[in-house]
Amino acid sequence: MLLFAALCFTGIMIGGICAFVIFWPLSLVHLRDNNPALRERLGEGAFLKPSALRWLLSGDYREFPDTAFTGLATPARIALIVTLGAAMATGLSLLWAAA
Repeated sequence: MLLFAALCFTGIMIGGICAFVIFWPLSLVHLRDNNPALRERLGEGAFLKPSALRWLLSGDYREFPDTAFTGLATPARIALIVTLGAAMATGLSLLWAAA
C-alpha cells in the first residue's frame, strides 16, 4: 500500500512539474517584456536559479503591483509548492515501505 501511495505522490509531483514549467517561463517572459528592472534583479537564467525560486516561494513577487505578473506567478508558486511537497511525500513513502 505504501508503494501505491509513493506512486500516487509521484504522479502529483509530475503534475506540479508540468504546471511549473508552463507558468514560470510565462511569468519570466512577462517580466522581460514589461518590467526590465525586476528582471535585472533576478538576473539571467532565472528559471532554475535558487535565488529566483526562493523569491517565488516566499511570495515576494506580490510587492509589485502588476496584476498580470502576479496572475502568472501565483500558479507557478503553487505548482512549485505542490512539486516539493509531493517529492517529500514520495521519499517518505518509499523510506517507510523499505523499513
